Amino acid sequence: MINFEKLKQLYKLGRNLSLEDVQILFKSGKNKSYEASTYLIKEGAISKEVILIRKGLIRIFLINEKGDEITIGLRWENQILANRDAVLFNEPSRFYYETLEPTETYEIDYELLQEIIAKNPKLGDNRKYIFHNMLKEVYQRLDSFVLLNPEERYIEFVESNPDIVNRVPNKYIANILGITPVSLSRIRKRIASKKK
Repeated sequence: MINFEKLKQLYKLGRNLSLEDVQILFKSGKNKSYEASTYLIKEGAISKEVILIRKGLIRIFLINEKGDEITIGLRWENQILANRDAVLFNEPSRFYYETLEPTETYEIDYELLQEIIAKNPKLGDNRKYIFHNMLKEVYQRLDSFVLLNPEERYIEFVESNPDIVNRVPNKYIANILGITPVSLSRIRKRIASKKK
């Protein structure tokens, strides 16, 4: 039986896919469910699953030489996630990918996805669109660190991700903004006092 919700989620992945294109992808992957605090990918992993997050929230982090966890990114509903070190550079992951909430995904093996794309030019265009968006996100983050002060970065983060702010512990948001949790607390107090 066709899972129309799954088809709809896949259809959102990109542009100009026909129902037939989506069905090809649908048949090639699998739905998975994870509890909160589950590692999808660990440091050193070479897994190459491309993951569409249907529901939930995933944190990407590393552990530095002092043993501190440094959050570098978050992914949530209708976003794509992959072990970028393995997929882009064929190297083991430098990062951990952990669910922060119960999470439902649709996953397809990257190598299998490559085979499907090779047979379907529309999917190849779709891949370019996805990589273009990933590159755009990297440059936007880089620009924010160069052009904005920490308070401006926080305001931009809240405006861009209003529903995520309340789902994520402050220490993870502080990491993403490149500041300490104490600094984040001060920024929030300053912003609150300006609104009075």
